Amino acid sequence: MEYRTLGGTGTVVSTLCLGTMTFGRESDEAVSHAQLDRFVEQGGNFIDTANVYGRGVSEEIIGRWLADRGSAVRDQLVIATKGRFPMGDGKNDLGLSRTNLSRALDASLKRLQVDRIDLYQAHAWDALTPIEETLRFYDDAVRAGKINYVGVSNFTGWQLQKATMVAEFRGLPKIVTLQPQYNLLQRSIELELTEVCENENIGILPWSPLAGGWLTGKYRRDTTPTGASRLGEDPSRGMEAYARRNAEERTWRVIGAVEQIAKDRGVSLAQVALAWLNDRPAVTSVILGARTLEQLDDNLGAAGLHLSDEETTLLTEASQPIVDDYPYGLPGINQRHRAL
Repeated sequence: MEYRTLGGTGTVVSTLCLGTMTFGRESDEAVSHAQLDRFVEQGGNFIDTANVYGRGVSEEIIGRWLADRGSAVRDQLVIATKGRFPMGDGKNDLGLSRTNLSRALDASLKRLQVDRIDLYQAHAWDALTPIEETLRFYDDAVRAGKINYVGVSNFTGWQLQKATMVAEFRGLPKIVTLQPQYNLLQRSIELELTEVCENENIGILPWSPLAGGWLTGKYRRDTTPTGASRLGEDPSRGMEAYARRNAEERTWRVIGAVEQIAKDRGVSLAQVALAWLNDRPAVTSVILGARTLEQLDDNLGAAGLHLSDEETTLLTEASQPIVDDYPYGLPGINQRHRAL
């Protein structure tokens, strides 16, 4: 396992992070605890969850594991969770308001059975709550010893930049991480968010690094998936829906490039995709999301794996995002840059 600092902080985390959205849903408690044990055995020290995962069940499973393993294990881990999405039916049971976050944070602390959360993240932007209200709540929580660091997830470029500047101007806790969807099939964060993160020393924590299973090679062209996989159970599932991605030539060009490198290296497709992502600019730690212990073991095989310049170029060129000329295409980029 390799390690990096958590964004611009002095806290050190493993470059692979154990994501726990599957806990209590696709992975029962025994499998979830086995994944946690294996992750720690392999040197992992960074665990990510959210209150909305299983309506609190994921946090509860982690909490029982932490309580059973004791303070010696807890003290070596960096625990991250999130608040924003609805945990009840009331009008104030969601969002980034002080009203909701104060209850959400206390509930997460209780479920996780900890006295502080190392990284507390806004799970998405809230158009109804002024960002200064959210940041002042985080400031109070840091001062109260309930959280150590502040992060955000699913923000757009202007939202992240605004939040960063308000925090700096008001002397509030710095945003240290961004958690976006990022993988070889979804590289849109590079159009703006990556530059914000590099400029502001914010660490990127990619979720869905294998594009919902697409980058493992399990799906075949023009053959609708079936069986015990996410798309096999629901081919129209979310952003990784089969029909849409199957219809894009770029999808199969990327998978073909990953397959070529995996064959030459003698490793899995997943390990190649994770290695490419882990060495992208501003990336701090890649969030793994496994259903089984076997899947986690394969993902952990990417620890310490680095691609050559030629392999990286092959994947980067094959997965080049398709954008219009302006403002993110080459003509627009040329307007914003100049040579010495």
